[in-house]
Amino acid sequence: MQQFENQVVVITGAGSGIGRALALQLGREGARLALSDIDLAAVQATAAAIGDAPRVRAYALDVASREAVFAHAAQVQRDFGAVQVLVNNAGASIVGTIEHLSIEEIEWQLQVNLWSVIYGTKAFLPAMLQQRQGLIVNISSAFGFVALPTQGAYNIAKFGVRALNECLWRELDGTGVRAVSVHPGGVRTQIGKKARRAARSGEAEDAVMARTDQALVTPPEDMAAAIVKGLKRGDRRIVAGHMARLLFWLPRLLPNRYPDVLKRLGA
Repeated sequence: MQQFENQVVVITGAGSGIGRALALQLGREGARLALSDIDLAAVQATAAAIGDAPRVRAYALDVASREAVFAHAAQVQRDFGAVQVLVNNAGASIVGTIEHLSIEEIEWQLQVNLWSVIYGTKAFLPAMLQQRQGLIVNISSAFGFVALPTQGAYNIAKFGVRALNECLWRELDGTGVRAVSVHPGGVRTQIGKKARRAARSGEAEDAVMARTDQALVTPPEDMAAAIVKGLKRGDRRIVAGHMARLLFWLPRLLPNRYPDVLKRLGA
């Protein structure tokens, strides 16, 4: 069973939402925490809420920057020594149909939600393999199972994170390092309020934005608790949060028809 007492845990996007809730819960578990966010004041507030300053450090980090992520990995290793757990959690979203999204907007979304996870994995994995111990937790989404209109760029990123995780399951077998794929459903974070809109957005995007709050139901504390519970159990995949299990099963039961079902459900 995975334990967190005195384990060094790196969490990106720890200034709010699931990242902040995870940091607070793992802090109570006795973990040593390297917390980062693009908003330094927000992640410092998370660190302050945990207390026990020698065990917690806050860092400003733009996960979309390859150089910044690799420099962060080196800094954390200097500050804490060996890292046992990495949680690639930071992310953002943009609402727009494939027609309306510009290439630059799609590139931004993939940089923040997919390349950041690749950067984090590549930055911390070599040391974990060398020490033959480690846990890489990559946050995908329930939208890593199903594709929805106006969520194309987000879907591409989250399907990609899922693919990365599932590839690592086989590649890391027997190394002492394992990967976990996390698929939150509708969690009540700031991702909806902070979501970008395609510059050319119109009625389709308006309709989605109008009902976003209705879909973000699960408290981030509950999602974090489900993640911690799953990690302790040794789960490879953690599916939790509003509608997450439905969105997991639909494409398996109705691989070609699930979009019709979701349309009838108003999604």
